[in-house]
Amino acid sequence: MDTADGSGPTGTEDLVLAPRLRERRRGSGLTLETAAARLGLSAAHLSRLESGLRQPSLPVLLGLARLYGTTVSDLLGESDAEPDPIVRGARMTPVPAGGWTYWRAGGTGRAMQALRVHVPARAQRALVRVHPGEEWLYVMAGELELTLGERTHRLAVGDSAHFDSLVPHRLAAGGGDGVDLLFVHTLMQSETSGLCIGPDQATRMRGERR
Repeated sequence: MDTADGSGPTGTEDLVLAPRLRERRRGSGLTLETAAARLGLSAAHLSRLESGLRQPSLPVLLGLARLYGTTVSDLLGESDAEPDPIVRGARMTPVPAGGWTYWRAGGTGRAMQALRVHVPARAQRALVRVHPGEEWLYVMAGELELTLGERTHRLAVGDSAHFDSLVPHRLAAGGGDGVDLLFVHTLMQSETSGLCIGPDQATRMRGERR
């Protein structure tokens, strides 16, 4: 979904990200048009991401990683030569994406990816996500507004959620200071289009699942 991504000049990290997006797509044997269709993006928009002219949001980065069978860390050029079981928080660089900020919180080359995420107030409130796999999250600070299907839950510090991510879901900060999360998701190569969808499409999908 084009509206989910930042626009304008990109930072130096995109000098690594953009070519890796192109390399991973070609390595997966996908054309620009096919990859874009599976992600619910336009081919022109994906081309801008691969050229470094646009910055992908975190949900789109997650979708790209799933589609190409890799991790967000790999797309950002953060992969280690060998998986390291220890992640030092002081060494993790914050990465802004689509209004959110995240830090890697787990090793690379694993079946799951762990992230620390900060969601500011009002960021991506209308963005609904649907994709194969599972998600687990834990609220470290602030309040989370989590919508699963037709139900909205408010989670406080110490609360957690574990759910099937094929259920349309939306994450938003419940307060003005944003919310900090520990977030774990399974890494599954996916051909599912609509990884990030709008509220109207989410309503239609809920009706089809009944």
